[in-house]
Amino acid sequence: MKIRAQLEGWPDIHPRSSELGWERPERDSNYTFSVDEVAPVVGLQPGFVRRVLGKAKGISLREIEKLLLLDDAAETFIPRSRIVAYFERIVSRRGIEQLRPHSIPYNQVICGDAHKLIPSLDHESVDCVVTSTPYWAVRIYGMPKQVEWADGEVCPFGHEQTPEGFIRHSVEILHLLKPKLSTQGSIWWNVGDTFNTRTQIRGNAAETLRAMKGFDRRRWTEHNCRRYSAGHAYLEDGEQSLIPQRIAERASRIGYLIRSMISWSKDGSMPEPTKSRVTRSVEHIIHLTKVRTPYFDKEAFRSTPAMLGGRNALFEHDKVTDVWHLPTATGGDGHGAQFPLALPGRCIALSTKEGDLVLDPFAGSGTSGLAAMKLKRRFVGFDVSQDYVDLANKKLSQADQVKGASRPSRRRTSENSVGE
Repeated sequence: MKIRAQLEGWPDIHPRSSELGWERPERDSNYTFSVDEVAPVVGLQPGFVRRVLGKAKGISLREIEKLLLLDDAAETFIPRSRIVAYFERIVSRRGIEQLRPHSIPYNQVICGDAHKLIPSLDHESVDCVVTSTPYWAVRIYGMPKQVEWADGEVCPFGHEQTPEGFIRHSVEILHLLKPKLSTQGSIWWNVGDTFNTRTQIRGNAAETLRAMKGFDRRRWTEHNCRRYSAGHAYLEDGEQSLIPQRIAERASRIGYLIRSMISWSKDGSMPEPTKSRVTRSVEHIIHLTKVRTPYFDKEAFRSTPAMLGGRNALFEHDKVTDVWHLPTATGGDGHGAQFPLALPGRCIALSTKEGDLVLDPFAGSGTSGLAAMKLKRRFVGFDVSQDYVDLANKKLSQADQVKGASRPSRRRTSENSVGE
């Protein structure tokens, strides 16, 4: 069953959890799947799957059901009740030519959906992914761009009806990125949490701040988009969703190594009107890798300028820890949720060398690209908003002109044709 958002605008969010039961195959199938196909979907390590089933290939739908009944199995990016149906869809799509890698322009942001563009990248071509994804049910980003996700939901990323939907879709993006990441590469995934509260969903932080100061006199029914809090399977009204931690746990289940859960201590966080809990001033950055010993340059913390993510002399000592003291962005340039230049700069400096390729699949106004270029790395960005893409490319072009240095051709060569 597909849950389709309204095409004409941003719908309200009603976090009513699914009441659908287990979906079994309509008939026995002779199709089988490899351990590498099955393991990340059922949330188990390949070695554990082989030990349970006593085989490394030829896993049937019935054996997949057996895995799902294990205590250690868990949902990753498909609800457990729909995993068998998901593998049946894979069978129906076998033989259809997939999106092939093709030429990608460097030091630019490309307008398009990351869900579709990531497969166009060459395998193991990306040395660093640094991004701040949309947060669940917090912002309206321009016109809605519908995405058809593997779990059957059709909605813009960040506008799912439940936090679980957003977590699944985040992990699905990470699953797509995994083969594109180089062996020693790193992913830095910045994401904030959301409280399960009834609230208006606004376009940017400035609108929220004006409302907190009493300057927004609109009634609840007069807002274009609202988030409700009733109807979730277990979250109560006002309860914290723990989204970053749950994304990290599922990322581990699809084969990533969680190197760190970094706390970004934000200088100048938003005020909050609640009187029953502390005010938030932390967001999380999840550091993910494919191997235990990725490329990592701790000395960059000392040698990189503070504006590009080097040590903050006011709050940080001589060693880089899992608490980062970085300023918030000003929110200018027409983008409602920028992160500061120092944040992607630090991630890039720590985990790449000059000339390495940095990807931001949710590039927004291009801050990560600007940091990459200042650090002499190559950059590729994706964003669904043409307005943000134009803004980002203008910013990157101006930075390129100021730098005044020659570089190789902006376009990578490939023997494969463009396809989508």
